[in-house]
Amino acid sequence: MDGVTFAQIEEAGAKEWLSGIRQELLEKRYKPQPVRRVLIPKPGGGERALGIPTIRDRVVQTAVKLVIEPVLEAALSPYTFGYRPGRSALDAIKVVQGMLNQGYTDVVDADLSKYFDTIPHSGLLKSVAARISDRNILRLIKMWLKAPVEERDGNGGKRVTGGKNAKLGTPHRAQVAPCGSAPLKCGVISPLLANRYMNRFLRYWEKTEQPRRLRARIVSYADDFVILSRGRAAEALDWTRSTLTRLGLTLNEAKTKLKDARRERFEFLGYSFGPHRHWRDGKPYLGASPSPKSVARLKQNVRDHLKASHCRPWPDIRDGLNAILRGWDGYFCYGTRWKTHRAIDSHVTQSVRGFLVRRHKVSSRGTVRFSFAAIFGELGVLSLAANREANRR
Repeated sequence: MDGVTFAQIEEAGAKEWLSGIRQELLEKRYKPQPVRRVLIPKPGGGERALGIPTIRDRVVQTAVKLVIEPVLEAALSPYTFGYRPGRSALDAIKVVQGMLNQGYTDVVDADLSKYFDTIPHSGLLKSVAARISDRNILRLIKMWLKAPVEERDGNGGKRVTGGKNAKLGTPHRAQVAPCGSAPLKCGVISPLLANRYMNRFLRYWEKTEQPRRLRARIVSYADDFVILSRGRAAEALDWTRSTLTRLGLTLNEAKTKLKDARRERFEFLGYSFGPHRHWRDGKPYLGASPSPKSVARLKQNVRDHLKASHCRPWPDIRDGLNAILRGWDGYFCYGTRWKTHRAIDSHVTQSVRGFLVRRHKVSSRGTVRFSFAAIFGELGVLSLAANREANRR
């Protein structure tokens, strides 16, 4: 929002710039600047609002996070995995698979409605104050929650929301990286605060002995969670709906479903859980694999990369394509993947071949000149199926 870049700060002197911020904090003169609001497309349609604080505010947020994260982290539920040091989405996925294997197959596939936008400020600040007593820290957090949010349209017009009258939401919510592992350049403190408020729900679940009463467990990643039970999913959903309402939160009823994982699949963190069949003998088993949406997203990324890179040298295009494939494969490295890898290799073959045929103006379809072996051999494109076999050996 202030137009200041990292390069400008370095050129003017980062040390002096940091000293100035420190002095503002010591003298209680620091005030956060407005947050820039941008809209990005959601994979399933629609748009997600992100708030991007200035570099100055992100630095202060990072300093506060370094101090308070260990204090808040110590009180978090062991079944929440999002935005936590030493934990990842893959850890949550493995726990879900382990519970399915233990018989927790009646599932509440839950979806919260606009969680980051609807967190009540009063409840959130009370939750933080229960662990953090420093008034200066609490004052900073309150200022960030009340920071004005400015949104600009393509015609230069702007709209300002938030400010002192705001009562809901963290305006600088984080955007998750494509592999689902870490926040990108948006709000630094927002994921930590969101975890703290979600912890009220998770701790109350434990305090009221719902795991024993409902024979169920919750696995949570930020605002995304599933409840796995032994025959009591409907009761768990009723309890969840009622409790979230008391916390000022709501379920997205259109997306929240009850599933029997022995007969139908459900999706969580990009994976599809439920009935699978062994590729050799066709025997059924409960497994996990990349979801169809995740595969479709990767295929679209491959197509977009080849379109955007059509004027660059082939080594650069290949390296960028391999980075996309490695990143996807690094996250989807768990569960059943052989069928998915073959389908992706086939899609990459067709996409690369079509790209090279157009580039070199080949009159044929290019199946001989740009064969499967050539694309994944001398042309250097990464084969997920071959990479999987190499890792197994």
